[in-house]
Amino acid sequence: MLLDPRAPRFAAAITTAVLAVALVTGSNLLLIVQAAIFAVTAANPRIGPYGMLYRTVVAPRVAPPTELEPAAPVRFAQLVGLIFVVAAATGNLAGVPALGLAATGAALAAAFLNAAFDLCLGCVGYLALRRLVGRPMAARVPVGLS
Repeated sequence: MLLDPRAPRFAAAITTAVLAVALVTGSNLLLIVQAAIFAVTAANPRIGPYGMLYRTVVAPRVAPPTELEPAAPVRFAQLVGLIFVVAAATGNLAGVPALGLAATGAALAAAFLNAAFDLCLGCVGYLALRRLVGRPMAARVPVGLS
């Protein structure tokens, strides 16, 4: 499955806003909602709520993508985000606010890097792991070659 790379970046912008509000307010509810969104998107990026919003609202108003990216790195990145957000909520609920703040801050930083600079840390990590096990893959493919 190949994705328009602008969709995960759009999702990262929304995630950045959600996690910033969660960090400022200490809202476990927002962390739990974001965890659910990460889980759904990790299972299948095509049914992730932010990706669906991109495809229905944004994509029809912009030019078609010139390149596509494989879904596997995006799924891995969503799984990593899920782990950090679950750790944050667990820390908050267990009375370890330092864990909640650190994990939320780390997830927020990663989402911001993706949204602002198109640097997906989870995707980079996935691609590095693939190279380490001798099964490299391209990060992006021109549309005509997909």
